Amino acid sequence: MKKIKILWIDDEIDLMRSQILFLQDKGYVVDTATNGVDAVDKVREEVYDVVLLDEQMSGLSGLETLEQIKDFFSELPVIMITKSEEEDLMEQAIGSKIADYLIKPVRPQQLLLTLKKITERSKIRESHLASKYQSEFMQLSQKIIMAGSFDDWVDIYERLVYWDIELEDAGSDDMVSVLENQRAEANRGFARFIQKNYIHWFRDADKPVLSPHVFHKWIFPQVKSGRKTVVIIVDNLRLDQWKILYNLIQEYFILEQENIFYSILPTVTQYARNAMFAGLMPLEINQLFPQHWRFDEEEGNKNEFEEALLAEQIKREGLNIRYVYRKVLNQNEGKRILDEISNLLNNDLVVLVYNFVDMLSHARTEMDMIRELTRDEKAFRALTRTWFEHSYMYPLVRILAEKDIRLCLTTDHGSIDVETPVKVVGDRNTTTNLRYKLGRNLNYNPKEVFAIRYPEQIHLPKDHITSTYVFAKEKQYLIYPKNMNYYIRYFKGTFQHGGISMEEMLVPFAVLKSR
Repeated sequence: MKKIKILWIDDEIDLMRSQILFLQDKGYVVDTATNGVDAVDKVREEVYDVVLLDEQMSGLSGLETLEQIKDFFSELPVIMITKSEEEDLMEQAIGSKIADYLIKPVRPQQLLLTLKKITERSKIRESHLASKYQSEFMQLSQKIIMAGSFDDWVDIYERLVYWDIELEDAGSDDMVSVLENQRAEANRGFARFIQKNYIHWFRDADKPVLSPHVFHKWIFPQVKSGRKTVVIIVDNLRLDQWKILYNLIQEYFILEQENIFYSILPTVTQYARNAMFAGLMPLEINQLFPQHWRFDEEEGNKNEFEEALLAEQIKREGLNIRYVYRKVLNQNEGKRILDEISNLLNNDLVVLVYNFVDMLSHARTEMDMIRELTRDEKAFRALTRTWFEHSYMYPLVRILAEKDIRLCLTTDHGSIDVETPVKVVGDRNTTTNLRYKLGRNLNYNPKEVFAIRYPEQIHLPKDHITSTYVFAKEKQYLIYPKNMNYYIRYFKGTFQHGGISMEEMLVPFAVLKSR
């Protein structure tokens, strides 16, 4: 195993001989310098894992030496050692990005613990998390086997997402592989659960919160309480992506409520988000407001009437409120929302839809560069974070934190990276989505997919009397026989949505209040 190499800089280094011997006995390699100039030269010529730097030195001072080291190697951890406890000095050192500081006299054991904290943090964390996950692995596996309710699957998915983020941050590749297998097993169980129970949710009282219930159950109560309410819907935002965004938001907001709801099938914007805004299932939208529903083969934006559907839902709810709906499709529109937010907040309810994550998901399929940047789920999360940090939505959130409002942040559905092609045959009017098909006389293997021959059973409209819905499960993607090998290679590993998986169906809803 590679030994940790330390550079200790002190103009009285001979007085540190006992501590140096102690570190060498513990397996560290210790190099020394008696002044800042020599130390900077050594950093330029040698590779060190950590620097111990005396603050009070003749010639080039500790802070001046620190500045020159950081100019050359900004990520090199530096531990400042000082006799002084002056607040101003500590602020200067911390501002120069020291890793830690110690007050003289330095005890050997204190020094050892500080070095371990800095140089072995990742290793210690990885070992701890791997041990912790191993201890939960059997318990989680048992939950997956025994899961019998929609709440059980919410609990399972939340734990899997927790471990996904924790283990990848710790760099534990072996445990990540084990977790991926466990999540695959969970998605197989989840698909069986949905196939067995989904139809019953539309005739039984015992059902989870679904897309059409979100405004009535969670948003309108905020408005009725007299609070100004801002709703941000980030299209196609998975639970793991929400967790990453909350890491940035929590500096400004306290999480007052966090829920998971079930996106309806198909898990696509046309169905799930229209259902959210209407407070109705797509079949009822098509029956009550046929002018506001478009099938896949029809021309025009399938979500063009969200504002009108929201207006009808508000009317049915009996709310006499001022509200505004805006959709953000690009940076210019995001900037306009930011500039107008003070006027928008004159309303009781502000609803903002951000489409970037969905566009990113589709771009990953169509653009090689985006595919490289989002090669896996960890990279997809990182790119989502980068977008948020540099979008106009981030400063908007910071402005909202200064207002007396409640912020509801949610989505319509999630997505999953697909791996397994499944053949489905249909005519030219069959939908092109890779995770579900709507068409006449579809030819498929009923053991491979979830087929709904009578769409009214799950409150979905049909464009023809013989239309059938077919849904992909787990990591499947539905492929036509024509040019099959080309499309198998082209779509394998892309993020898609529309079918049955925890990642697509179990999506976040959060209520946040200002700190």
